[in-house]
This record gives sequence, structure tokens and C-alpha cells, in this order.
Amino acid sequence: SLPPLFYGYAEKPSRVSPSSLISFDRNRYSVDCRYVGQTVQMRVYAARIVIVKDCQVVGDHKREFGRDKTVFDPWHYISAMEIKPGSLRNGAPFKDWDLPESIQQVHKLLKQRYSDWDRQFVGILAAVALYGLEAVEGACRQALNGCLVSKEVVLNILHRDRDHGIDVLLEPGACLMLRNEPIADCQRYDHLLREVYHAAQ
Repeated sequence: SLPPLFYGYAEKPSRVSPSSLISFDRNRYSVDCRYVGQTVQMRVYAARIVIVKDCQVVGDHKREFGRDKTVFDPWHYISAMEIKPGSLRNGAPFKDWDLPESIQQVHKLLKQRYSDWDRQFVGILAAVALYGLEAVEGACRQALNGCLVSKEVVLNILHRDRDHGIDVLLEPGACLMLRNEPIADCQRYDHLLREVYHAAQ
């Protein structure tokens, strides 16, 4: 049998730049922007660069062996985009971002229909941290099928699916309908009358 794989790495501290990047071997790698200005631990593997802060992975990239390359993970910049959604328009981390098809379609329609499309789209992307990429992708697909596309529509779909687990459509007034009709109990009425009569004696 083959010997076990060796997963050794060299570790060194690195300070995260204002652009949320660390440098190694003349290349730069992005880090979750919440850690700008902080010192993180960079684990250099044979084929990957893994960045860790307080035992939590805050960056994970394929290692580059050229020079002067910058490797971005667009998800690292979501919290910054919530503050400055305009950065989505020309920001380097977001060029050629390979998002699921339904999310790309929502992005395209928002740009066509709304002046604040960047703010709306960032709001949808930010929901990934709470619901997961698969759920957001599905909500975008439902919004496209319903021909109503906006941040509010996508977020409402996500809230509904989380609260109910499945889609439930009710007719108007259905929640007010009785499932079991009450049965009149005349004997109970007679019993109450007897109690009142004895109490008056």
C-alpha cells in the first residue's frame, strides 16, 4: 500500500493590508476583510496558502508560483461591499466572478431595472452567509420564475422557506376556517341550569 500523504506546512505571521491582502513569495492573497490590519497566521503548503486567525480559516487559496499576482476570493469582501456597494461596479475582486447562473441572471435584471442595483445585489449576496449559497441560488431561481426580481423578493423567499420549510399557499380566509365543527351539547346546558338552581336554594 502507498504511504500516507504528508500534509506538512510552514507557518509564519502576516499582517493584513488595507486592501485585505497578505503577501507571500511576491504574490498576494485575499483575506476576509473583517481582519484588515490584524496579524494572521499564514500556512504555506505545497499547493495551497491557508490563512488562519484564532484557529479559524479566514482565507484559502491555490498557491501561485509566478510573481506579482493577486489572488482574490470575492466573498472576502462582502461585508465591505455592504458599506460601499458601489465597489461592486469596478472592484478588482469582482471581475469574472463565477456565480451560479440564477444569481447572475438576477444581477443582470437588477442592472437593467434599478438605479440602486448594486445595493440590492450586495444585499442578496450578503444573505449567503446566513442561508448558504444553495438556498440563495434557489431563491433567485424562484424570483426569476415569478418574473418579480428585487432584493426584497429574494429575501422574502428565503425567509418564507426558512420559516416553513416548504412552500405553502393558502386561499384567502383559509386560516380562519374550522377544521372540526363544534358539536352542540344540550346535556351540558341542562347540567349548568341544575347547578344554578341548587346554588339558589
